[in-house]
Amino acid sequence: MRCSFNFNKYLIGVLLFFYAQVPDCAAQSDSTQTKLNAKRLRGFIIGESVGYVGTLAGLGSAWYGDKTSAFHFFDDNYEWLQIDKLGHLYTAYNLCRVSNQGFLWTGLSRKKSAVYGAVSGAAFMTTIEILDGFQSEYGFSLGDMAANVVGPGLFLGQELLWGETRIQPKWSFHHTSYAKLYPNKLGSSWNEEWLKDYNGQTYWFSANIYKFLPKGSKFPKWLNIAAGYGVENMVNADPVKSIAEGYAPYRQYYLALDVNLQHFKTKSRLLNTLIFILDQIKIPAPTLEYNSKGGFIFHGLYF
Repeated sequence: MRCSFNFNKYLIGVLLFFYAQVPDCAAQSDSTQTKLNAKRLRGFIIGESVGYVGTLAGLGSAWYGDKTSAFHFFDDNYEWLQIDKLGHLYTAYNLCRVSNQGFLWTGLSRKKSAVYGAVSGAAFMTTIEILDGFQSEYGFSLGDMAANVVGPGLFLGQELLWGETRIQPKWSFHHTSYAKLYPNKLGSSWNEEWLKDYNGQTYWFSANIYKFLPKGSKFPKWLNIAAGYGVENMVNADPVKSIAEGYAPYRQYYLALDVNLQHFKTKSRLLNTLIFILDQIKIPAPTLEYNSKGGFIFHGLYF
């Protein structure tokens, strides 16, 4: 993508889409609904459709405006050292996750819910990418589109293969000093920085080790191992421009402990919904980092 602001429209749109559905359906794994409830299904499809159309209409008005052009492609695969692509994957995956829960709530089978959830998430992200293709300042990105497909593929593949989630994309953020120097690009306040400053973002793949071990294993069911990716010294989308401004961008790779919050179930739908939402975020934990500049670095607590 051309700039971090472009990802903001994805994230904000996704949050609107996400929270429109979560309150009534995030705790369905605890639901006793075992047969298809046609009334629930109609209600959920209508609610999801309204949220879908409303979010796209809002994005079209707020971010695209009249800056349209003929449909065109744009190659942004070299930008932000590709961390923005993980943002697309993460967003698409979590849209599938929410939509899947909604379909489960209606009484659809786990397999059908996963398929419809994956299609729903992929369709939402694809539509936004197509809109980008008609935007004069952006363009249809094949790299973004690939990430938009990989996210739903990761979700659906696990459901079809294992009937459960074993590897979950997560996100974390920490404040950096770059935003203060480049507020227009990386954010002038905290609520902008966590959206714009890729230097502070880390994307993770958190694996529940217990689910890969033989039955009867003593390994804690709630303990995950997470592999993460981040970037540093990126003050511009183009690494060459960052270098021209005196920064040498580099990649960061992480290995850390994490918590499987979904393991903790309560009798409260509200708490279960909160757990469902928070499980998208990587819990701060001891972390081992490797990067080409400093080699191996141990963090007592990294977020």
